[in-house]
Amino acid sequence: MRTHYAFDPQRFLSPGDDPEGGYAGFLETQLREDDAAVFVAEQDDHVVGYIYAALEPLSWKELRGPAGFIHDIVVHESARRSGVARELLEAAVAWLRGRGAPRVMLWTAAPNNAARTLFAARGFRDTMVEMTLEL
Repeated sequence: MRTHYAFDPQRFLSPGDDPEGGYAGFLETQLREDDAAVFVAEQDDHVVGYIYAALEPLSWKELRGPAGFIHDIVVHESARRSGVARELLEAAVAWLRGRGAPRVMLWTAAPNNAARTLFAARGFRDTMVEMTLEL
């Protein structure tokens, strides 16, 4: 949350006092869902990253059919550029493929060039651009 908020504090939720606890609580609810998965990466018995993926139904609002969706991928600074993000992404894509997802989609913050480079290298293509007008 802190990273996204730093990208654009008007667009993203404020991290508040305990974003780790709040988001961890949310991810815990997702672990009970059959159509969602959270994978973690460990190095030296420490969690250095995770990815949260889920199956999403047809959406007339988004004009798309059913899809797998990568909702979040985070790698600790100490483990970046070591292949952790790529391995997490491959695990989530394999999980979604195994559950019949016809495609995998994700959103990434426009200024997050490292993530955009990773996703493009793994075969993702740009399909939509989110735009925001504050009122």
